[in-house]
Amino acid sequence: MKILLATQKPFAAAAVAGIKNIVETAGHKLSVLEKYSSADELAKAAADADAMIVRSDKVTEEIVAAAPRLKIIVRAGAGYDNIDLKACSAKGIVVMNTPGQNSNAVAELAIAMMIFMSRGQFTPATGSEILGKTLGIQAFGNVGRLVAAKAAALGMKVKATDPFLSADTIAAAGVQPVDTAEELYSSCDFVSIHIPATPQTVKSIGYSLVSSMPQGATLINTARKEVIDEDGLFKALEQREDLKYATDVAPDNLAQMSQEFGLRVFATPKKMGAQTAEANINAGLAAARQIVGFFKDGDTTFQVNR
Repeated sequence: MKILLATQKPFAAAAVAGIKNIVETAGHKLSVLEKYSSADELAKAAADADAMIVRSDKVTEEIVAAAPRLKIIVRAGAGYDNIDLKACSAKGIVVMNTPGQNSNAVAELAIAMMIFMSRGQFTPATGSEILGKTLGIQAFGNVGRLVAAKAAALGMKVKATDPFLSADTIAAAGVQPVDTAEELYSSCDFVSIHIPATPQTVKSIGYSLVSSMPQGATLINTARKEVIDEDGLFKALEQREDLKYATDVAPDNLAQMSQEFGLRVFATPKKMGAQTAEANINAGLAAARQIVGFFKDGDTTFQVNR
């Protein structure tokens, strides 16, 4: 089988070498497309591929149509909203993600952002500590649980809400469960967002939630840009000079936000959550193993479409 590794944002060399070893040891062929500049390049490379590994690369209906041999796509990472699941399902293509492989990297970034914003982005002005502050976690999955553990170790009080988990499950992790996002936002000094971008969550976080946060609160987003109502967020920051926002998924109106709110807003130059050597390697190798398992045993453990 031909397996295409297609990444505009390339894996580390060690990850590529590891993927190649896993694929070739199993008797398959690896083709690598890195730093490509157009969808046409991806479509051409995918034309004879039986499987594909991607990162944040857009796998659209057009790409799927251009790859008649494609049987499986693995997104090396947790989020998979960059892949057209409907188009894949229509063609019988299995789509998987690699949950948990990037989780620690994202969790560390969320904690780092809390400290960074609390200390005024490391400017000489007097900052504050996160010890004793209350952190709210919106969605208590792999990343949320790690953020909770790290925050608790730093002396923070931790709350969480997740519509798909029982209060007992959250409490069993040593975290105080709350019923709603409204309760979470209104009672926490920090809120860390870990929800996926779905029709139900897109633009779900805006003026009402953000403006309800306590004095001096900070919102941290290492999830998806789309879950933020940027106009609503802007309005809340405009009306509340004590609020702060940090994200690794820059808003469309970042320039205006930076001009208006200065050090109260921060965005990384690109999405940085999984940008560690460890996460890079872990996700890539997991993706390769999942493809090998699929072709060998029909393993679809991490399938996200049906």
